[in-house]
Amino acid sequence: MTRFTAQLTTQLDRLGSHGVRRGRRDRPPTLVAVAHGSRDPEALSTVTALLDRVRALRPGLPVRLGHIELNQPLLSDTLAALRGEVVLVPLLLSRGYHIKRDIPDAVAAAPHLTARIAAPLGPDPLLAEALDARLAEAGWRAAAPYRAAPHRAAQHRAGVVLAAAGSRDPDAAADTARTAALLGARLGGVPVLPGYASGSGPTVPEAVRALAALGRDRIAVASYFTAPGRFATQCANAAPGVAAAPLGAHPAVARLVLRRYEQALASAPLPHPAATVGV
Repeated sequence: MTRFTAQLTTQLDRLGSHGVRRGRRDRPPTLVAVAHGSRDPEALSTVTALLDRVRALRPGLPVRLGHIELNQPLLSDTLAALRGEVVLVPLLLSRGYHIKRDIPDAVAAAPHLTARIAAPLGPDPLLAEALDARLAEAGWRAAAPYRAAPHRAAQHRAGVVLAAAGSRDPDAAADTARTAALLGARLGGVPVLPGYASGSGPTVPEAVRALAALGRDRIAVASYFTAPGRFATQCANAAPGVAAAPLGAHPAVARLVLRRYEQALASAPLPHPAATVGV
């Protein structure tokens, strides 16, 4: 009887309150970062550096990468190789076709997984923090210390174009406009206008002209892209002066990836066909 009791105690200790083995239950769901993909060789290295920073912030969390197109590994291959629970975190900055169709379709094609899909990274104040830092790194803040009271005149001459990929989806435009407002508030009221590399516009040159019409002649371009690529380069080339680097592996972006993971994890797993959490 004593031996039976000891064996039963051992078995109960291995099981959670719902009859799931502790080892499996305590293993966190895999974070699958979903990148767009690019032919620019710097894109993959930038995303890899971002995920290395995520891993450093959360040791023990399994982190994998999958691309929608153009780069390996593709999202479909990443999902096919995984088992158990996963949380897909799009490294995308607004709602649009990839969020609403491509990623849910990839999850629906992987019914062997228990999946959650996080909301896109943007809009969020952490992105405004990273954009502000990238502008400062490009020298824009040093050239125009607009926050200091003696330089109010310089502040009234400053403006920023938030350069983004663009989309025909009105939700994407709304998300980008919200980020522009967040960045403008962080910059102390400097006007920030979206400019797009594609879609219905306005383009970056058109946004620059709109700021100039407001009397702004110290105009910088903030790169609202996760990583380098064709659109980021195109927008930077349209800058009349300072052009900041993409968001990249900025610490605020890494924190935001984990924030989206935790937000999605707090929701119920998705049935098939999948729908995106928080959108």
